[in-house]
Amino acid sequence: MQWRSIVVALVVLRLAVSCLLWLAFGLGPSWGFNFPLNFNFHKIELFKQDDGASAKANSWSQRIHGHRDAQSRTSCASKEDSPKKSYLSLFEGDRDEYDRRYSSFPDTLKLKMKGMAKDMFYFGYDNYMKYAFPEDELNPIDCQGRGPDVLNPSNININDVLGNYSLTLIDTLDTLLVLGNVSEFHRAVKLVIDTVSFDKDSTVQVFEANIRILGSLISAHILLTDPKHPFGNVGLEDYDNELLHLAHDLAVRLLPAFENTSTGIPYPRVNLKSGVPPDSINETCTAGAGSLLVEFGILSRLIGDSTFEWVARRAVRALWKLRSNETGLLGNVVNIQTGQWVGKQSGLGAGMDSFYEYLLKSYILFGEKEDYRMFQASYESIQIHLRRGRESCNEGEGDPPLYVNVNMFNGQIMNTWIDSLQAFFPGLLVLNGDVEEAICLHAFYYAIWKRFGALPERYNWQLQAPDVLFYPLRPELVESTYLLYQATKNPFYLHVGMDILESLEKNAKVRCGYATLHHVVEKSKEDRMESFFLSETCKYLYLLFDDDNPLHKSENKYIFTTEGHVVPIDERFREKQCNDLSPCEKVVTDQETSNGPFSNTSNCDRISEERRYSLPLKSVYMRQIDHMVGLF
Repeated sequence: MQWRSIVVALVVLRLAVSCLLWLAFGLGPSWGFNFPLNFNFHKIELFKQDDGASAKANSWSQRIHGHRDAQSRTSCASKEDSPKKSYLSLFEGDRDEYDRRYSSFPDTLKLKMKGMAKDMFYFGYDNYMKYAFPEDELNPIDCQGRGPDVLNPSNININDVLGNYSLTLIDTLDTLLVLGNVSEFHRAVKLVIDTVSFDKDSTVQVFEANIRILGSLISAHILLTDPKHPFGNVGLEDYDNELLHLAHDLAVRLLPAFENTSTGIPYPRVNLKSGVPPDSINETCTAGAGSLLVEFGILSRLIGDSTFEWVARRAVRALWKLRSNETGLLGNVVNIQTGQWVGKQSGLGAGMDSFYEYLLKSYILFGEKEDYRMFQASYESIQIHLRRGRESCNEGEGDPPLYVNVNMFNGQIMNTWIDSLQAFFPGLLVLNGDVEEAICLHAFYYAIWKRFGALPERYNWQLQAPDVLFYPLRPELVESTYLLYQATKNPFYLHVGMDILESLEKNAKVRCGYATLHHVVEKSKEDRMESFFLSETCKYLYLLFDDDNPLHKSENKYIFTTEGHVVPIDERFREKQCNDLSPCEKVVTDQETSNGPFSNTSNCDRISEERRYSLPLKSVYMRQIDHMVGLF
């Protein structure tokens, strides 16, 4: 294909540039682009040095291809007598270029972007209601509804998500309140109550049904009934907990996934009428099995039945017991009967992401110290075995931080790609108080977005090219952008949001909504608008530009589920009191020191006030990252 020829040409050009830079400065570019002569593009030999803590200071290039002093292995001749300069000196240039672009964001422009995000949501939502409801999704190109693929039950890309239960409407309920549309929220709730039933012959993925349907029903119920809710008088006359009853009914239909499994780790799929299908596989991913605790835990505490939280927590504990004794890492696919790891890759993207997210968010919501201990231990293993790059984000020499995919048992790199779901991790770093680290990692994903106008599903950081080319309008980068703006109030993140908004308008907008990008380079499209585009992507974009949103002004605390649903940090959900929390988390629950949904962010590593008026990442490092993803 043409794009493959382009990739090969870019790699050849990159090799030539590497040689020229090495001749001029005595150093090749970072991230391992000074390939040895015997480099084999079909079998990339990667290894990690066994030098303990000091290895962290080494560049990715050193960690992958060996130390820089082995220059004789490069394809360029040695110049030992030439004075060596810092590689970062290449990017010092005109520092004001980035300052001029990112250092301010006028209120008038913020208001315009807020309106643009609102219009984006309603263009998708109104067309879904007009052309697709009560089906699950909107086909935005053909302006038709989409439901399960009944003719091809093996089409799990569709059937895992679509259950013939008006998915997009349910997933969008709390977004209507975030946008201030109480009347449409009431209409949507009534439609759900009057038309939705889970007594369907649909086989769905437990994880997707949990985060998209169960989580939204719980969130909307709480916002309808919580006397401390921030959205004003949104109570619905004659509401009799119907959304909670629907949530309970769905959860009961998901429970068979936890039966007849020797490990306690659930089956990945259930039929809503008949339970686990007879031909169900015994393999599931870590995130799918280990990201049920927030929704199941809240449901248990709302209805006074511990069953749901118990099975979800048992699954998390079972996965935790299977982590490597050597590295402390987990794999990405496990056999639920034998407890053997089928997928040994450990990373932060698909199959792993929300497992880590829910360890921290479960602790914030429920106050269980066990959850925080697991998160802290996981985080330490991640920093030791997955992290590459310089030790400090905003200081020092070397490559910027990146988290790679490794073998769970020995920590060796398994491949040279990252996926778009990993863009959630800067947001999780913010929630954990590691704002500086979040700034650096976020800048890398933003640079990829700037290059393609989207995030490819997989990006090869070695070849500077996408490995998997589609973009289904995912929200992870927007979510991290929003959380970083709430933490820093730096206008840089408003510019990021504006770039994302304008890219979506330019590249994804079609006749009746916003379509999945099939190819991020060619900008060809697929006729699908996933429900998370309205539930998360549009919601976070709107909140980014709406400083006066009730969520930001409320004295009460809120957090977002992994599907972007708003749930309160409420004492009735917590089994521990504030004085039992860790020092960082004491700030989290202090009513006087934080506000709104971002109140779950630790102040242990906050950005100083004066840095709100300068770039969050020094321009030399921004330029370095832009160069490393091929922007210049």
